Amino acid sequence: MPVKTVLIDAFAGAGGNTIAFALSGRWERIFAIEKDPEVLQCAKHNAEVYGVANKIWWAQGDCFDIIKKRFASMGKDAVIFASPPWGGPGYTSDEVFNLSTMQPYSLRDLYMPFSKITTEFALYLPRTSNLNQLAKYAPQDKELQVTHYCTKGASKVGVPATSTDRTYQVDVAAGYVRILR
Repeated sequence: MPVKTVLIDAFAGAGGNTIAFALSGRWERIFAIEKDPEVLQCAKHNAEVYGVANKIWWAQGDCFDIIKKRFASMGKDAVIFASPPWGGPGYTSDEVFNLSTMQPYSLRDLYMPFSKITTEFALYLPRTSNLNQLAKYAPQDKELQVTHYCTKGASKVGVPATSTDRTYQVDVAAGYVRILR
């Protein structure tokens, strides 16, 4: 089975995750999408500071439109990484975070368009995300891996990764999506 060579960061923000992926040296091509032009300029500047600007292709606009129009043909080679906005700091007080009401994009809003491009993507979500909601999106007869990242003994974030034939481990701090066969 061929290894994925393209990483698409759907919500690049100021570039932290994108830069970490570029620094890893794992990906042949990295595409970063950011809606806000000022934040995108900041991301580009940050990539220059870290010496990886020439390893990242940047796109400004709505990630769903850009992925559909520019990256549909790359699906077989691509992994989509998405660290979407969670709807503000209110998620910290939720015992169980409701992914159906996450703002501005619900889990369904993310899953449906991404799954039309590739079956292999990772979402960076709050650690208290409702795992039952995530399980509904697991491929039939497949398990959905959710990795919790801990700092100082506390879980900080959960990252579910989907794949029909592979398991991905996302390590943003180290800058990679590791394929576990």
